[in-house]
Amino acid sequence: MSSAFSPSEDRTARAVIRDEALRLFAAHGPGAVTMRQVGAAAGVSAALVVHHFGSKEGLREAVDSHVLATFEAMLGELAGEGGAVSLDSEAAGSLGEAFLRHLPPDSPMPAYLRWLLLSGGEAGHRLFGKLFELSRATLDAMVAGGTAAPGRDPAARAVFLLLNDLAVLLLHDHAARVLGFDPLSADGMARWAPEMLSVYTGGLTASPADPGPGPDSGPGSGRSHAEGDPS
Repeated sequence: MSSAFSPSEDRTARAVIRDEALRLFAAHGPGAVTMRQVGAAAGVSAALVVHHFGSKEGLREAVDSHVLATFEAMLGELAGEGGAVSLDSEAAGSLGEAFLRHLPPDSPMPAYLRWLLLSGGEAGHRLFGKLFELSRATLDAMVAGGTAAPGRDPAARAVFLLLNDLAVLLLHDHAARVLGFDPLSADGMARWAPEMLSVYTGGLTASPADPGPGPDSGPGSGRSHAEGDPS
């Protein structure tokens, strides 16, 4: 998959090292990975890793900065020009859909997202804050458009919706094991989205529309979260 968010094929040695560190950090956790392992994965010496990044902490900061920049670019697209949220059904409706469109299937970024958000570090706090801003702006835009209700506590509602989006990203490997399909794959999203949307629009007593969207019809607007909410 080629996109503005995919690694360039013409990468510098520094970028290759950073990307291999990202892959190893996502798979094993930053604390379990050594500079020597990163160098071996990148095909360079540990001394060259130190030359480019100074220390393990410097390498971790470079990886965090790269991941944050990638997510910020995707969030900027979700928010649209000037921060305006698009409610077009063809636009990004959820974080899962954004990942599916812009990251290759073997991207380590979803796995590394777990480390960022659960480690308690500054990079994770910063990313979650931006995700909350997007969720709140999306809810506000839908309320203004008459497709959602703000609820008694709009901020709490925005966090609730955000946590549901993040759960798919953070736990999709566990979901795939019990469901037999990955909800972040194209086919999986076609099965996942109708169930998600039926719950958001009609509650647990609602059934997905019949016929549901086929594999080629796309998941639709993944942010019709609270339509018809009586609160």
